[in-house]
Amino acid sequence: MSTQLYRGAFLLCSVPLLLAAFSVTKPGPLQKPLLPPAFDARATLALTRELSNLFPDRSPGSAGAIGAARWFSEQLGPYGLPTTADTWRQALPGGRVVQLQNLTAVAPSQPPGASVIVVMAHRDDTGAGPGANDNATGTAALIELARAYARPLTEAQSAVQSAHTLVFLSTDGGAYGGLGAVRFVERSEFRDRIVAVVNLDSLAGPGPPRIELAGDRPQSPAAALVSTATARILDQTGSGPHHPGFFGQLVDLGFPFTLYEQGPFVARGVPAITLTTGGNRPPSAFGDTAGRLATSKLAKMGRAAQELLGSLNQGLEVAQRTTSDVWVGDRRIRGWTIELVLITLLVPFIVASVDLFALGRRHGVRLLPAIRALRSRLCYWAFAGAVFTCFRLLGAFGSGPPRPPSPETSFAGDWPVLALIGLAVVVGVGWIVARDRLTPRRRVTAEEQLAGQTVALLALVIVALLVVGTNPFALLFVLPALHLWLWLPQHQRSPLPVRLGLFALGIVGPAIVVLSLAWRYGLGFDAPWYLVLLVVVGYVKTTPVVIALAGAAAASQLATIAAGRYAPYPDVRERRRRGPIRTVIRLIVLDVRARRTETRVARAGGN
Repeated sequence: MSTQLYRGAFLLCSVPLLLAAFSVTKPGPLQKPLLPPAFDARATLALTRELSNLFPDRSPGSAGAIGAARWFSEQLGPYGLPTTADTWRQALPGGRVVQLQNLTAVAPSQPPGASVIVVMAHRDDTGAGPGANDNATGTAALIELARAYARPLTEAQSAVQSAHTLVFLSTDGGAYGGLGAVRFVERSEFRDRIVAVVNLDSLAGPGPPRIELAGDRPQSPAAALVSTATARILDQTGSGPHHPGFFGQLVDLGFPFTLYEQGPFVARGVPAITLTTGGNRPPSAFGDTAGRLATSKLAKMGRAAQELLGSLNQGLEVAQRTTSDVWVGDRRIRGWTIELVLITLLVPFIVASVDLFALGRRHGVRLLPAIRALRSRLCYWAFAGAVFTCFRLLGAFGSGPPRPPSPETSFAGDWPVLALIGLAVVVGVGWIVARDRLTPRRRVTAEEQLAGQTVALLALVIVALLVVGTNPFALLFVLPALHLWLWLPQHQRSPLPVRLGLFALGIVGPAIVVLSLAWRYGLGFDAPWYLVLLVVVGYVKTTPVVIALAGAAAASQLATIAAGRYAPYPDVRERRRRGPIRTVIRLIVLDVRARRTETRVARAGGN
């Protein structure tokens, strides 16, 4: 490999970096409402205490959930805001089927039929605590905001005239992956007219004000919505709200994941944010009582939400699309320029890998045995994926809707030990069969090791291109491994600890996903199992899983070379006698081939 060619390829990165620098802008917020906020913090606090005391267990399907829905409708009834119920049956994480109910109250626009702004909060909880902060505070604030736009009861009263249709949405199943939000964005009659969504969640916690931006797909809310929310919170609290930093936002775009209800809206191109005092993960239900609420925080967040709604309602039309922009303080960097930078960083690796291939061909290095060895590894990882899929379809790991399960539930925290042991045993047996063709039988030459590395690196080129085709932001997890493992051929004769250390450093990139779940979302050692659960329920789709398995096959070939355990695929003279499993598989394959041949001959004879 030419190191000079590799370094020279990095010059291409200068152009997208310049584009990214020039794309940095500071979006201005929408104008403040003309009238000062009239948010009644005392009434909101009283509603919060009433809901959490009367119905402490509002878990979906419970008697408390039914009572909380009735209570919500009763609070808005006297103000001329009737609620409409959307009821459906839904499987929860773990497989239990319950009845859920979304409630909507609509303040019509002047003139009618205008675009829609949604203000929402989930009223359910996990049942592990009274849910005073999460999310009786959000539900109470939603009621207080709706009352300001209620129809007048007498001629002496005057209602606030709205330029948009305002939908006040109380969702069910929010603590179980935003099930109510998904239902609304997929089924509601307003879904095609929504221009902004403001979700209220845990408004009276001890943490600082925060804006949640992440979606279920690599997108982010419109800049006008984010900058306006930031300005209104700053006006009321005296400090700007927190949100994930630059690297955290890149991780969220590379691996889209959120535990808040703005996620389904952002994924469908609807600008949506969550206002909260929680962190990346909603606060724990244990000890979530009314006595621990930060009353002053509730008042400030309520007034900020009311001013935000006023700004959106009276301002110019909010941009009706999401973006992939990344925020740095009060400035944003265009997402497409970041994608271009990441793709350009891939070019030096591709150039160096192709150069390594050309170098090997010039020196007559045989690649076919290395290709066959990689093929065997691909088959093994495909087998592992197929076994996992069978266990999943049989319900060994549980089941649920394709939504992130709440970390508070036993479904997310209890590892199915017996099922995992069974999976490990079956996959282990598969490895015993596969390793017969992959273990060294003689001393492997330096040329054969180079061939194995070249084939593996070229396979990683294909994997990286597939990543670009699905989600370029996911290159964040791939690029460290690619550029570090590219130097493995240069250290072929280095001591074993150096080779293994270089390979281990490359694993840090893919490990970012697990580390993010463990640290940012407080999952700790449950993070690996939670990631598996996201695949089990279908939140993580099949395509990235297949790409990851292909990458694991190429990485395993590089790992065996680094560990000194690599062997090219043996030719006929080097192969051992077939064992019973291989013999059965071979007979089955030969029988299938014979039957196909007979069928073709019969058809040809008939013609």
